[in-house]
Amino acid sequence: MPDQPLRHPAAQPVDSVLPNQSRRRFLSATVLAGSALFAASNSASAFSLFRGSSKLDTSNLPRDWVRSQGGELHAYANYLSSLRLRHIGVEEVIAAHAKTKGNLWNTLPSRALWKNMGQTLWVADEVAHRLGGSIKEVTSAYRSPDYNARCDGARPNSFHKTNYALDLKYHASPSTVARIARSVREEGRYQGGVGRYSGFTHVDTRGYNVDW
Repeated sequence: MPDQPLRHPAAQPVDSVLPNQSRRRFLSATVLAGSALFAASNSASAFSLFRGSSKLDTSNLPRDWVRSQGGELHAYANYLSSLRLRHIGVEEVIAAHAKTKGNLWNTLPSRALWKNMGQTLWVADEVAHRLGGSIKEVTSAYRSPDYNARCDGARPNSFHKTNYALDLKYHASPSTVARIARSVREEGRYQGGVGRYSGFTHVDTRGYNVDW
């Protein structure tokens, strides 16, 4: 009779090495271990996605507004943080959204509009850098359509509605800020609008140049 190849017990089917009761315990333990691994993996993914959320200080924001924004608040804060601005804090940008007109609260932009703000914030940050300091206040950023409709003097086609525009106050006069913003634009760093008002300066990156 020819020699039969040796088989390691581990290579045998589970059914052949475990009695019925032991087999059930084995399968049960395997399922539990797999579930624990899946849960741990999901928790790690969630932590990775929102690990920067602790950087956002919401203590100065209206509690009801913070609650109404849900997880999008920290997610948008993480996006803003990823821009690595030198002179504009994430909280300063977020605070510009937490405003109300009568009983209507403004909101954060939808995710589809987040990247529109990137270049505009870069321009605002560069202006602050050339002024040698931080900004004083972001008075307006994204405006929801309903909120924009209640803002005095706001145009129906305002670029605030598409998250391309900022209204800003610096530790300098609006005329000085507007001059520097236009200088950055003349260098070919962006295309957009620069508006000078009595108490603030408007900057946007709409894709073509306009002044007022």
